[in-house]
Amino acid sequence: MKYSFWTICAAFVALPVAASAQDIGLEYGAATGLGSRDVRVTAVSIINVALGLLGIIFVSLIIKAGFQWMTSQGNSEAIDKAKGTIQAAAIGLGVVLAAFAITQFVSGALFEATTGVPYRY
Repeated sequence: MKYSFWTICAAFVALPVAASAQDIGLEYGAATGLGSRDVRVTAVSIINVALGLLGIIFVSLIIKAGFQWMTSQGNSEAIDKAKGTIQAAAIGLGVVLAAFAITQFVSGALFEATTGVPYRY
């Protein structure tokens, strides 16, 4: 059976997401059906998981474009296409990392401002 690159990437993305369901405040078996964590912490955890998935996608794009570049056999069009993909994926990864840093800073500042307790990441 031949699997495409994206099928394999989807499998690697789906496994940690399923395993991290309890890490983001979705505990099962609670009497009310809701988790016991603070809503703000749960929201930040969900945002972090989404940004992590985006980071995985951009890194996989960089790897795929690098593989395309290495196997282009000197074809200048294929090399230019791979360079463009690497450049776009690197910019996307930078945006995701900046969004992660901003999310951590803002959520920590808001949590400390509303509770008086420093937020621990």
